[in-house]
Amino acid sequence: MLTGNHITVRYGGFTAVDDLSFRLEEGQWLMLAGPNGAGKSTLIEAIARGVPYTGEIEWFGEDMRAMKSAAFAQRIGVLAQKNAVDYAYTVEEVVGQGRYAYKVGFLSGKDEAGKARVEQALEMTGLTGLRRASMLTLSGGETQRVFLAQVFAQDPQVLILDEPANHLDLKYQQHIFSLIQRWVKQPGRAVLSVVHDLSLARRYGTHAVLMNRGKCAAHGEISSVLTPEHLRHVYGMDVYAWMREMLGQWA
Repeated sequence: MLTGNHITVRYGGFTAVDDLSFRLEEGQWLMLAGPNGAGKSTLIEAIARGVPYTGEIEWFGEDMRAMKSAAFAQRIGVLAQKNAVDYAYTVEEVVGQGRYAYKVGFLSGKDEAGKARVEQALEMTGLTGLRRASMLTLSGGETQRVFLAQVFAQDPQVLILDEPANHLDLKYQQHIFSLIQRWVKQPGRAVLSVVHDLSLARRYGTHAVLMNRGKCAAHGEISSVLTPEHLRHVYGMDVYAWMREMLGQWA
């Protein structure tokens, strides 16, 4: 569905993403993992057309640079790591903005499926009771759920998520990740996400790209990427031993 070939992103003399390639196919949840500064969020920005890059990013073989904005939004939903609203929009209004790509024409209000999609998105993310609330009154976790609901209302084929569990407490981490896991199992869908928590990546991901200093250190099925050897090389520590030690506190 989505293919990146030799993607490079530079900021002056600094290379944030260095000749990286990936493939995202139907039914996959591709995790971008790696330490801080590895280039994960920058790669997300490149896919979302937020930063210039060299190389190619293609949607079923079509160069995404040539794709019109509405067509892009109908196919790919992007949840950034940080979202903010400076005006007193209601939760429902912000979620409804996910339907802008389906407007028939300039200032058109026609979107027959839109109301149902918004209702479904509010229910899926546990926000029905907050639909009339002002965005200015919400916690960080509630705000994150609103923007995830906006992406669900958009009804894309691919979700691009940068730290979807950001600001979420444990209950909603489990809820949102399980929700995305069910979502991606529907025909014609796939997910690509940045996840710092390797336990979440291992639990929910089907495939992974392990990044280090802008480069791909390993890629493939999740079990073949998040190995003790690969993680030790990238993180400079025995990640498996650390995870076991942390888990042992709950025994």
